[in-house]
Amino acid sequence: MASPMRSLLTDPDRYLQSFRLFLERSTEHQCMQEFVERQLPDVIASIGNGKSTINVLSVGGGAGEMDLQILSKIRARYPGATINNEVIEPSADQISKYKERVAQASNLENIKFTWHKETAYEYESRMNAEKKTKKWDFIHMIQMLYYVKDVPATVRYFHSLLESQGKLLIILVSGKSGWETLWKKYGSSFPLEDLCCYVSSGDLPRMLDSAGLKYQLYELPSHMDITSCFIEGDKDGELLLDFLTETLDFAKTAPPELKCQLMEELRKPGCSENRDGKVFFNNNLGVPLQQP
Repeated sequence: MASPMRSLLTDPDRYLQSFRLFLERSTEHQCMQEFVERQLPDVIASIGNGKSTINVLSVGGGAGEMDLQILSKIRARYPGATINNEVIEPSADQISKYKERVAQASNLENIKFTWHKETAYEYESRMNAEKKTKKWDFIHMIQMLYYVKDVPATVRYFHSLLESQGKLLIILVSGKSGWETLWKKYGSSFPLEDLCCYVSSGDLPRMLDSAGLKYQLYELPSHMDITSCFIEGDKDGELLLDFLTETLDFAKTAPPELKCQLMEELRKPGCSENRDGKVFFNNNLGVPLQQP
């Protein structure tokens, strides 16, 4: 009998609900912000040397929260330059939130925004069809590589668009995180339906090495409170389980044996740690940074 399990991405509203709860319960954005504050200034130290215009490409820019923080650092480093910031984002809802954020922000003079409602693959196909190759000083792909069909080809393509001093910044879950343990063990049981693939910073070095690309790897510590996942019938707990497994209503549709094994796994040290009666999932991020 076919499993009733369906991919969470088939219900965009529930996906967004679970994603917002994930951000609320995790230190995901805080650890990225810390990276932007502490390490990004060194990363961008030479991308705009001698340039009057700095070209920045955001691949999967979402609602722009991290983008604006990155742009403020680039602007601080190159105060006289014009920044041309282009955003690739397939969700109209996210683009409209991004535009609202830009409208409400101050200190964005000298920054020009262009949004493309398309996927990374559609952008690449359009550029190839138009026989265009635009070069970029800084490209970033934050938590978006899970949604591309061919990860090595996507990374190679965007890397090929870098200027001679350019940098490509990728952020995704760490190969040392609870995601790695959970997905390597149970990923084949989840109903991905080609909408999403599991990839972590543990997979990238092999891809980058085989493509002969140079990179540095940063590890960002992060955690998520998943205590509510262990309270039967808890609405937030069910949403977080959906997010962890990319499965719509996982608690209600997963075979009992799979659910039981997964709940046990989530408590183990490979996934989480117990502190003060709470369960904290290891949400560490990995940052492969590439240069030409």
